[in-house]
Amino acid sequence: MPDSLLSLAALLLVLTGLAHSYLGERYILMRLFRRDNLPQLFGGTAFTTGTLRFVWHLLTVVWWGIAILLLRASGQPLQTQFVLQVFSAVALVSGFFPLVFTRGRHLSWIVFFAVAMLLWFAAT
Repeated sequence: MPDSLLSLAALLLVLTGLAHSYLGERYILMRLFRRDNLPQLFGGTAFTTGTLRFVWHLLTVVWWGIAILLLRASGQPLQTQFVLQVFSAVALVSGFFPLVFTRGRHLSWIVFFAVAMLLWFAAT
């Protein structure tokens, strides 16, 4: 019974992440970006919109990482190495978001990649 509860929780996190990213992009972010009063950082609004977009979708990545841990926990005990590898992957994917959405101007990608590397090496 607990395994099926964990699997259901994981499924809900995956579906919530999909809905959050798709609906948020379509109904919140796109409408927000049409406004003419967004802060202009680094000479325009591209940095602002890119930062808002990557932070919005970052939550989905985190939820999916948690879902992976829940799925593994539903079948067997979690091992520290696996947990570190999942969080390393979450950090790695998280690093690509600011790199792509702000063209590297938001420097959090450096920290995310460093965390990903440190966690991966700690897991081995």
